[in-house]
Amino acid sequence: MVSVQLLGPVIALVAWTLVMWVWMYATRLPAMRAARIKPDPAAARGEQMALLPPQVRWKADNYNHLLEQPTLFYAITLSLVLLGVQSPAALYLAWAYFILRVLHSLVQVLGNRIELRFVMFVLSNIPLFALTWMAVVAFLRLPVPV
Repeated sequence: MVSVQLLGPVIALVAWTLVMWVWMYATRLPAMRAARIKPDPAAARGEQMALLPPQVRWKADNYNHLLEQPTLFYAITLSLVLLGVQSPAALYLAWAYFILRVLHSLVQVLGNRIELRFVMFVLSNIPLFALTWMAVVAFLRLPVPV
């Protein structure tokens, strides 16, 4: 049953990503109105957003971060589920990854202290590496078809 429970942190991280999406637009749209910025498809990527205050841009930066490295977490966690891994340690590691990514988000969007954000990022890699190792071990134990 543990392998199916691994879906909990996956679902939670997707939900958190959507919270960040809402937060991003809840701050970006009013800031764009206040700055009288109209979306210009001819503007270079990021040019118009650079006109917004940093506190507004941090939300978008974090949303983008949640669509980068966590894709590895999704893939490896779903692999563990498909491999039928029943390790409670995998479940703890997956929840640790989720918690560390939420902390990373909060550090970035509330003050963007880069040193602290980097620590959260590095710490979140520890469970990701461990989960990957567990998946490699589980995969290598599969019987080889003859």
